[in-house]
Parts: sequence; structure tokens; C-alpha cells
Amino acid sequence: MTTSATPLPLRDLDVGFMPLLDAAPLVVATRLGQDRGHGLRLRLHRQASWATLRDRLLSGELDAAHAMSAMVLAVQTGIGGPRAAMAVLTGLNRNGQAIVVSGALARALESGIPLAEALRALPRRPVFAQTFPTGTHALWLYHWLATQGIDPLHDIEAVTLPPPQMPQALADGQLDGFCAGEPWGAQAEAIGAGVRVERSGHLWPGHPEKVLACRRDFAALQPELATALTATVLEACRWLDADPRHRAQAAQWLAAPDAIGLPAGRLTAGLLPPPDLPAREALQFHADGQANHPWESDGRWILGQFRRWGWLPPAPDGDAWLADVYRLDTWREAARQLGVPVPARDLRGSLVPVADPIPR
Repeated sequence: MTTSATPLPLRDLDVGFMPLLDAAPLVVATRLGQDRGHGLRLRLHRQASWATLRDRLLSGELDAAHAMSAMVLAVQTGIGGPRAAMAVLTGLNRNGQAIVVSGALARALESGIPLAEALRALPRRPVFAQTFPTGTHALWLYHWLATQGIDPLHDIEAVTLPPPQMPQALADGQLDGFCAGEPWGAQAEAIGAGVRVERSGHLWPGHPEKVLACRRDFAALQPELATALTATVLEACRWLDADPRHRAQAAQWLAAPDAIGLPAGRLTAGLLPPPDLPAREALQFHADGQANHPWESDGRWILGQFRRWGWLPPAPDGDAWLADVYRLDTWREAARQLGVPVPARDLRGSLVPVADPIPR
């Protein structure tokens, strides 16, 4: 007598995300059923702000989240908010963010007026927005301003806004510029609020951006579950990079009101960058696993920026604790299951831009 095996019940996981193009792997994984293929059922929850996402992740309302890589390390070190032990399971993407300025500033720059001079001519103190005080958008914005001879800690007023609110705030004259993930730079241009003057991939081609993050206890106490979640998202990242038609399909899913809620055509334009944009500067979700590997050296660069702006003191141990944050063993096992190439080295550093000193 033969009996058929009873399938194991799916494990439900609550995963948070912000309405950005680089949340696409999570949406794809649920739409294609890749989560179920790994024994999971992901329940996605759109969040109103990065602070809300962080708080719900730390409270246990969310099991994992689409998160800015720098935000994870800010929580780990307790900069500007709660401190908790965190884990990075996999990278979600590289590049894909933009710095946007008002039309007046864009015209000044186009005419050859230096940004510092254009800002001094404004009738009030310049106001620039980022999405989280110690997030990657703040780092890209501050780095860009510093290269223009502007001290972001003293020469401007930096405010925090959720990315969907930024285009209208720029249109209303509340901001002079902002840095956010797409599609919100494209949205600012679409409504005539501002102009994208810098892509993050130009500042640092192939830079780290969003990651799949969780609390350390989740990753350490449930390693098989963490591996299944990592493999699910890694498979979705690979699908997104496999064929341009896949990204066009993802745009249709992201256009839903509970995802991003903007026209699919606008999202497709962000997912499929212009042909004249170098591949190394374009939005990458997989890049043969290079965009997903938890690079500890990326974390060291982020911590270097925290220290550059005076947010974090020097570390006598050389930040050895980063090895506990970047869950390489989990990632390697997920990659092995999917046949994703595993880099021979766990560090990369050749693409990291040299940090400019704070202008004085």
C-alpha cells in the first residue's frame, strides 16, 4: 500500500516594504509564488515611513523588511534611535536612487552657476530632504553636497520626509531638493516639480542600497527559515535581471495601490533605464549574485560615512561585529540551493568613492 506525502503547511512571514522600485523582489516573489516554492507565504505590508518600518520590525510586528543598508547599521549602533541586534540576509539591489532639485536650481546649474552660489542666492536657508537621517539617501545627498563645496551639516537645513511626499513638497516650494529612491525622482519631473541632477549610480557605480533585513534573533534561532526567506528573495532578484520583459511585468504589479500606486508606464521607465546609461550605473537586482552578496566591505564604507559626519566614534576593534550582521553562511546556502555563483572573496572595495573632507 502506498501513501502520498502530505505537503507541509506554509510558514507565514510578515514582511514590510516602502513604495519604491527596489521593493520589486518582494512583490515579484509573491506574485510568482516563489515564496510558496520555498515553503513560505509572504504577507507584504506597505509602510508609511522608514521610521515606522524600523519600529515594526524591532517590535516583532514584521519578521523581515526591505530596508536601507545604512539604516540597518544605524539601528545596530543605536545612532539617533533605538539600538538592536540586526541581520542582513541579502542585498536587494544596487543603484536606482536620484538627487532632485527645484527647477530654479536646475536652471542655475545648467547655466554654469556653482551650486553653492545658487544656494546663497535663495531668499531663505536652503532645505533638502532625505528619507531617514542615517539612511543611504542621507549619505548620497551629503556626499554630493560636499563635492559641491557645501557643508550639509551647517549650510543647509536637512529634513526627513517619506519618499511619496517629496515631489509635492518640492512643487509647493517647501524644499529646494531631495534624495530618494525611484520612482519619486521621476514623479517630481512628471509633475514639473524639479529635475533629477544626479543619479546615485553615477556617484558610486554599483553602490549598495536596499537589503533584506531582520532581527538577529530571527536569523540566529531559525536558520532554516532565514535560508528559505533568503532563497525566495534571491530567486526573485535573479528573475528581475533575467529579461527586460520581466521588469515590464513587475511594473504592472508595482502599479497596484497597495504597492507603489503610480502608472505602470512611469514605473517601467525606472525599471528599464535609458539605453545611454552605463550598465554599471543602472538599477541592478541580481548581476549574477554580485548585487545580492552581503558585502561586509559595504558596511565598513557606511560606518566610515557615519564617522565622517560625526555620528559614530572610532572603533578600537575595527568593527569586527559586522561579521555578525552580514549573514554570509545563510546567503551562501541559499545561493547554493539556487545555483547562484558565490564570489571567491567576501570583500569588495575597488568601487568605493574616496570620501571628501567636510568643507569648512
